[in-house]
Amino acid sequence: MKNQLLLLFTLMCFISISAQTTIIPNPNDSRVITTGMPFTLIAPDARAAGMGDMGVATSVDAFSQQWNSSKYVFSETKSGLSLSYTPYLKKLVNDMGIAYLTYFNRLDERSAFAASFKYFGLGEIEFVNNEFDQPVIQKPNELAFDVSYALRLSDQYAMSVAMRYLLSDLRLNYDNNDASAASSFGVDISGYYQSEEEVYADFNGRWRAGWAIQNIGPKFKYDDGGADNFQPTNLRLGGGFDFIFDQYNKLGVTLEVAKLLVPTPPVLGDVYNYTDNNGNGMYDEGIDDREDTPIEENVIYKGKSQDVNFLSGIFQSFGDAPGGFSEELKEFTWALGAEYMYQDSFALRAGYFNESEEKGARKFMALGAGFKANVVNIDLSYLFSTAKVQSPLEGTLRFSLTFNIGSGEYMEY
Repeated sequence: MKNQLLLLFTLMCFISISAQTTIIPNPNDSRVITTGMPFTLIAPDARAAGMGDMGVATSVDAFSQQWNSSKYVFSETKSGLSLSYTPYLKKLVNDMGIAYLTYFNRLDERSAFAASFKYFGLGEIEFVNNEFDQPVIQKPNELAFDVSYALRLSDQYAMSVAMRYLLSDLRLNYDNNDASAASSFGVDISGYYQSEEEVYADFNGRWRAGWAIQNIGPKFKYDDGGADNFQPTNLRLGGGFDFIFDQYNKLGVTLEVAKLLVPTPPVLGDVYNYTDNNGNGMYDEGIDDREDTPIEENVIYKGKSQDVNFLSGIFQSFGDAPGGFSEELKEFTWALGAEYMYQDSFALRAGYFNESEEKGARKFMALGAGFKANVVNIDLSYLFSTAKVQSPLEGTLRFSLTFNIGSGEYMEY
């Protein structure tokens, strides 16, 4: 009988105290989504920047190629040429900036094409091995070349397709003969709706709506052994309304949201052996004994792997946040902007942009103005950070210049 009781006691101890394995999450993992070539998402023109970095649902202008090229078929101008330059990290350096050049042509009542060139120069970087060597100067840069075609499907709605070539020459060739630039291609698909002018009680009005999926394209890498980088595939949705008070005064209000269609980084952890002292099959901090050396490191504790192709990544991005639906909502940014126009020749603009603190913490206000003299438009904007993390464009005055060719050739209602 004593032997049977001893055996039963031993079995109970074996059940309640057993060797297990568990994943302990790494506490400092960041779930900010990162991509290659993020310069494609930076607002290059002063009008969009003055309303909080928006443009997918605002009224058409020469810089619509950046935001929604389907707007070009609603232009009352036959064609236009625009250029802008935006200093970057102005408080730290004086040779970084983004140059942007666009041209569009409305072919007829129902179609238009456009082309643009965007260049991001990171300035000069000087390498010196020792005080006796001649300095080696590198000039890393990135660029994008776009062409688009827009077609009007009805009197109020149009769609567009844009093709993009991307080149990212950020690798530094100093002491590395294998360094090379990375390149890829991308596609934008967009749509734009603009209603006819409608009569309300004390004013006339016009509704606007737009959407765009940008930078749809394959991943890229800088060398054969390097990691794959996602393009900044981005979804933009927006809507707005123009209050037309009379022939001289108009106020446009627009709200836009955006989301990167790129997989969210998972929460990683390390696999440890531990002793389950209370037999509940789970690791309990302060109760169970854990070995110091992990069996395996950086395994997925929560979330999904980012090792997927770009198409799978687009669909996965809507439901892979480790924090569930609430975290998915935090991956949306939003912007609210307003533009007051007087006689279509003078504009005042203001806007606010917001991003969750867990997903990048970009928050800023913007002010802008615009002037039109004959065939020339001049726009400017200024940005104020409202977050703890200061924007790289904080305190930067941006200018844009547009030349309108064939102004008034088309009429839109």
